[in-house]
Amino acid sequence: MNPSRDTAPAAVADWWRGALIYEIYPRSFQDTTGDGVGDLAGITRRLPYVADLGVDAVWIAPLFPSPMKDFGYDVSDYTNVDPLFGGLDDFDRLIAEAHRLGLKVIIDQVLSHSSDRHPWFVESRSSRDNAKAAWYIWADANPDGTPPNNWLSIFGGPAWEWDTRRCQYYFHNFLAEQPDLNFHNGQVQDALLDALRFWLDRGVDGFRLDTVNFYFHSQTLKSNPPAADHSAPEAPAVNPYSFQDHIHDKSQPENLGFLKRLRELLDRYPGTTTVGEIGDGPRSLKTMAAYTSGGDKLHMCYTFDFLGPTFTARHFRERMAAFEAIVGDGWPCWAFSNHDVVRHVTRWAGAAALEPDRLAHLAIGILLSLRGSVCLYQGEELGLEEADLSFADLVDPYGIRFWPEYKGRDGCRTPMVWESNAPHGGFSRGTPWLPVPAEHVAHAVNKQAGDSDSVLSAYRRLIAFRRSHPALRDGAIAFLDGPDDVLAFIRTGGGEEILC
Repeated sequence: MNPSRDTAPAAVADWWRGALIYEIYPRSFQDTTGDGVGDLAGITRRLPYVADLGVDAVWIAPLFPSPMKDFGYDVSDYTNVDPLFGGLDDFDRLIAEAHRLGLKVIIDQVLSHSSDRHPWFVESRSSRDNAKAAWYIWADANPDGTPPNNWLSIFGGPAWEWDTRRCQYYFHNFLAEQPDLNFHNGQVQDALLDALRFWLDRGVDGFRLDTVNFYFHSQTLKSNPPAADHSAPEAPAVNPYSFQDHIHDKSQPENLGFLKRLRELLDRYPGTTTVGEIGDGPRSLKTMAAYTSGGDKLHMCYTFDFLGPTFTARHFRERMAAFEAIVGDGWPCWAFSNHDVVRHVTRWAGAAALEPDRLAHLAIGILLSLRGSVCLYQGEELGLEEADLSFADLVDPYGIRFWPEYKGRDGCRTPMVWESNAPHGGFSRGTPWLPVPAEHVAHAVNKQAGDSDSVLSAYRRLIAFRRSHPALRDGAIAFLDGPDDVLAFIRTGGGEEILC
């Protein structure tokens, strides 16, 4: 089936500039089958709620077939839907309903690595001379049997896994079950672009590109030097990954060439867009500028600058001013929460010295006044705090590895709460894949929808305010001098000037 793109909202070329994008984590949004896992039919059912928020688009986290070692970020088929979520017919119905409601649809794409169950890797590991032998990153052991260099996995331990079939190591930035694809191989690039074309033909309006600066590695395989600063926001302090300066295992200059190929593909589909995720430590803003400038690579990117623990006026001013100073004609997408980090009303609670609902009101006021596009994460509009789960309830391999100093990502991925008087907050009639905290149920949608003082009502009002003011959507920004604890700037555009 190849649905027409004619049902999509008007293909305004730059709709994404200043857009509000609502992230949906499929496993946790709405279950319609009773198996305890959210599905595409559940997303479709709840799209009117999302549209009523006033956002422009939804971003749907991975929905592809997967062994689920990393809950969808280990893809075993780039051109299908995992049966856990439904099928391609369900996806087509979702697209049609979103477009009917005036919503664009962006889907996650995990291109830097696949699952070790993907047929490409199964063939690649079978011998050293098969047709896909060079589709992944293989290297011989050192004479003493150790890995070829000191590269580390974000999920802990060496980034090299020994394979007994080829008697070589393969490289994995994440789990051993997530081998990195070799982007230096043009056939790999072609195959991945073909997969993107499949979804564009199916009517999607763009892609969120997972770990977009991880596509290429240095073919010299040089070891990374020590990092001068161990506080990279994309890794917890207990993870030695932040001890290295990752100059050889990611963010290579060859990536720009592939991003241009990707942009050429999307330019054939008017009104489509890309948003890239960049985790590059202190270089993240420069990488964002490089990837989004010139109008020939990515449309926009986000970094982890506002996804860490720091909540001060000075931090916001310095990071935004730094981006404006180097960005040129590039474009940012800002977020305070997503499926990978502690929810911001919990993460910033100590620094802000505010109770959660007041902090949620303050944070959305800041976020919606920033220059750039914005990503919201399901549940933040309810003021949900991070769920405090027991070790027995954890399923995230990252959290299990570093428990208890780092509890992983399960606490921000618990199911959405819809109805306070329904089992599991109205998420599922079965046992949810992660528990629904009782304190979340008290913040359910039905409890807040009619309360003008609720966090949900504040989100709706502020989103409507932003949409009605072109200066906030895509206007210029000028920072005002003031004390370190005051964040003040002026947004101008569309014949108006707004003091923020």
